[in-house]
Amino acid sequence: MKFTDSLKKNSDFKKVYRRGRSKSDHTLVLYVLPNDMDSNRLGISVSKKVGNSVVRHHLTRLVRESYRIHEDLFPKGYDFVVILRKAAKDADFHLIECSLLTLFKYHGLI
Repeated sequence: MKFTDSLKKNSDFKKVYRRGRSKSDHTLVLYVLPNDMDSNRLGISVSKKVGNSVVRHHLTRLVRESYRIHEDLFPKGYDFVVILRKAAKDADFHLIECSLLTLFKYHGLI
């Protein structure tokens, strides 16, 4: 991901949850907050309720890859937090990708 860093600190996640706007569908929730930087930051959150560590890591990789492929479409200067719901457990790459792009369209970023 050439234009994007990762959100790592809990305080950064909390800031996006508190001040950001959210849109959701049946598999994902997307929070968006402008960050006044020249790059984007992406955070991914998967609850233990979704599955074991193998399943959670697999879903995280699917979200990160679908974001990376379409990274050029997104404007710079935002913090994004993607939360995966239980319905994402059985999702394949194309469903995750479609869901992510749809949520970005709902936010008016594409």
